Order: sequence, then structure tokens, then C-alpha cells
Amino acid sequence: MISVKNYQAPAVNERECLRYAGCNFKEASVEERQLFEVCLAEVERKLTYKVCWGRFPVKKDGTKLDLGFAKVDSVGLAKNLEGCEEIILFAATIGLELDRMIRRYTSLSPAKGLFFQAIGAERIESLCDAFCAEMKEALAAEGKYLKPRFSPGYGDLPLELQKDIFRVLDCPRKIGLTLNESLLMSPTKSVTAIIGIGKEEYKIDKNKCGACGKTDCAYRG
Repeated sequence: MISVKNYQAPAVNERECLRYAGCNFKEASVEERQLFEVCLAEVERKLTYKVCWGRFPVKKDGTKLDLGFAKVDSVGLAKNLEGCEEIILFAATIGLELDRMIRRYTSLSPAKGLFFQAIGAERIESLCDAFCAEMKEALAAEGKYLKPRFSPGYGDLPLELQKDIFRVLDCPRKIGLTLNESLLMSPTKSVTAIIGIGKEEYKIDKNKCGACGKTDCAYRG
């Protein structure tokens, strides 16, 4: 069964927004903070927070994985799912309006375009965090725990898995999220991911960038 939920806007993390914009929180100028506030006020009521998800069994044979909806061969995901017999597969999006505003302001005001990009990055991550927190609480009642989320395109997990994810979650109909022939999502501020369900608690590194192996990311802290 595929579930769908509309979330209330999570609390905004100004520090993260400024970091995504390339600003140091402690050293950000008055002008930068003011521009952030202006951009946030302009966009925050236009965002929607939607998630669809399903729960699937997972079987492993070395790096070969049967995820219940697709079969993949991935060293990274196999390591991530060690000790897991189930996964949660989800897709999340904050809507198309922000994409329109980014396109509009990238030429009219590049600085505002940058801040809209940064706000979008923080908003979709906060939505994913809110969803994971809810799933963590629900699974605690079963004596189970969540592993860190793992997305197609990360490490050696093929981006082509998106086709299977969109098919099984029915993303276009459920939350208005589409995938083009180049495997790009629309709205762009969207995430699909796999979360392992294990019987042992995973100690999460609070420094997400430090725990991530993607060292060439523009948002790395």
C-alpha cells in the first residue's frame, strides 16, 4: 500500500539556508540576512510539503539486492542495508512554485535567485527529516530502527532506479512529481530515497556532510 501525507511547514533552519547560499552563519552580513528574510517571506506560503511512501521487503545476496519493487547491484546500498529485512521507499516534494520563482529571479536578481535555491534545498531536506522522524517514532513501537536514507545517484546506486521508484510509488498521481527522459525530477526541489529498517539502532553522525562520501558537493560544510 502506498501512503500519502501533506505536512505542515517544518521550522526553518536559517543557519542551513545561509550555508546552502554559501554564507557563513556567524559572518553573514546584515544585507545577506535581510535578503534571506525577504526571500523567505516571499516564498514560504507558496510551498507545499508532500510525501508518498511504501514499505517493502529486501533480500540480499552480496551486493545484489531485491528491494521488493526492483533488483539492483550496489555496494553502497548493500552496506547501508546491512541487517535490514525491510525498507521504506519514499518520494518528497515542496512543489513547483519555487521552481518558477528561481527561473524568474535568476535573471532579474541573481542574488535572490541564489537565496531561493538555498531556501529550497533547506526546505526539502527539512521535509525529509520530518518524515524520517515520524517513521522513526512509528517503528520504535515495533522495536525497530531506521538507517540513513540513500538516494538513486548516490555512490554506485544507479539513477535509473528512479524509473522503478516513480512507477511503484505512482509519484505523478500521488504528489504531482514527474520524471523526464533525462531522469530529472520536476519539481526540482524533490527527493526520492530508500531507508533501511533494522533491529539495531544506528548512530547518526550529526555532521551530515562529514558522514557523506560526496566530497565534491557544492553544499558541503
